[in-house]
Amino acid sequence: MGDPVVGERPEPWSVPVVLHDPDPAWPDVWAEDAAEIRAALGPTALAVDHVGSTSVPDLPAKPVIDILLQVPDSADEDAYVPALVSLGYWLQIREPDWLEHRVLYRTTARGSTHNVNLHVLSPGLASSEIARMLTFRDRLRSHPGDRERYAAVKRELATRRWRYVQDYADAKSEIVEDILRRAAQARR
Repeated sequence: MGDPVVGERPEPWSVPVVLHDPDPAWPDVWAEDAAEIRAALGPTALAVDHVGSTSVPDLPAKPVIDILLQVPDSADEDAYVPALVSLGYWLQIREPDWLEHRVLYRTTARGSTHNVNLHVLSPGLASSEIARMLTFRDRLRSHPGDRERYAAVKRELATRRWRYVQDYADAKSEIVEDILRRAAQARR
């Protein structure tokens, strides 16, 4: 099978962005993944959160479960990557210059029943990014107007042809930042 640690950022790829209607099974699928991750990592898994569009009821999404895993030190790959590899994940992205962020994937192409993006960060070093991800998710869950605005932007962007999938993600930045600003203002 080769080295499960691919490392560094992969070459961007171009596929059509296809949004699916919200699937009520997504939270259950995430819960199974989270339980499996917690069992494999034990206390190394400080927190396992469902993030991304599949974590928000009534929001269309690409059918990929996004998970945020917090570990004591994301740079210490030996502490968590081998256990995740045993679950069918592989390390695809290593970003030492950006909060020691790691991304592991598990895909249907490699025998999984569904696709997963597993983001690994550490509290402390990445606490602001962790808070940002969870605040965005929580705002969409609790504010239907913001959720509907975000869904409309996603749907419109999905009609375009993108050179790379990352370009689609980047095109959502303006609406994401606007929703995060609204969440910050509401906390004041």
